[in-house]
Amino acid sequence: MGSPKFEIGQCVRVRRRHWLIENIESSEFAPDVLEIRCLDDDATGQKQLILPRSEIAIECVDDELWHQLGSNVPTDAKGYSAYLQSLQWNTATAADNKLFQAPFRAGIEISPYQLTPLAKALDLPRVNLLIADDVGLGKTIEAGLVLRELLLRKRVDFFVVSSPASMTQQWKEELSSKFGLTAEIVDADFFAEMRAERGFGYNPWQSGNAFIISHSLLRDEGYMVGLKAILGAPRARSMFILDEAHHAAPAHSQAYATDSQMTRAVRELSKMFEHRLFLTATPHNGHSNSFAALLEMLDPQRFTRGIAVSQDEHDAIMVRRLKSDLRELTDTPFPILPCGQYRTTGHPVRCTGA
Repeated sequence: MGSPKFEIGQCVRVRRRHWLIENIESSEFAPDVLEIRCLDDDATGQKQLILPRSEIAIECVDDELWHQLGSNVPTDAKGYSAYLQSLQWNTATAADNKLFQAPFRAGIEISPYQLTPLAKALDLPRVNLLIADDVGLGKTIEAGLVLRELLLRKRVDFFVVSSPASMTQQWKEELSSKFGLTAEIVDADFFAEMRAERGFGYNPWQSGNAFIISHSLLRDEGYMVGLKAILGAPRARSMFILDEAHHAAPAHSQAYATDSQMTRAVRELSKMFEHRLFLTATPHNGHSNSFAALLEMLDPQRFTRGIAVSQDEHDAIMVRRLKSDLRELTDTPFPILPCGQYRTTGHPVRCTGA
């Protein structure tokens, strides 16, 4: 069987990927050389020069694709509608900010209001977002949707979640069960296990691309030095998720009060990530300078510590809804805390009934 005849503009399958032939160099005394560009999502735009005669398997796929077009398509209205929707979801690109993928690839029932942070995040050139919804509105789910969407769009390939120590296991379970993401909890046992398996000089942060660490260890330089070594300044396609972010805000009202150890740790680490996602139900502790310092850690291009933040400025990067506001827009039965119980703001919760 003779070798296939190649032309500029053809699509070929070689090396387990699809390529577009952009140029053909022919010579009387040498084999043809194809200049090809990859069409697959995991290597879009990459160029290669190949010798067709030297390839193990190379085939033109244009005719095959045309024959497959329209085959196995449901003919009933309901099935055809589902088929069209699946095509839309599977062909979403990073350029289409209005076509979400994460909600359809998560094992959860989503309320419409939980899509607002996702829409806002995709409109930002870098996802520096503060989710400050009220207690019980699902900030973890909203953060998971943003993270999953960015992973699907190839805008994130490495992430670290920092939360209070009591919440690390819950984060691990929710990321796994609801979003199909496996993250390692970084603690003394994890470091000991990695070094026992791969040597004491091994950097445990190199063992994966998804980690969860407690606030207390975030302040420990012994754990952070390895992370900072692989991040650089900053690492592309990386995301830092800070749960209970108000713990990182300076508590003093002065513009440049003495920072806490947590404040210094978050300020130094957050600038090494391309994307940042802060979660808190109490974003403002009553001190404007403290709030500005928190926003500066989130987005240093927009905010500066010591300079008052206007509502228009923080609305651009913050999502804040209260249960009382959402009860007017949705039938979702938000939980009501028992009488006498207090939120972290120190204000009593309004209770209903006796």
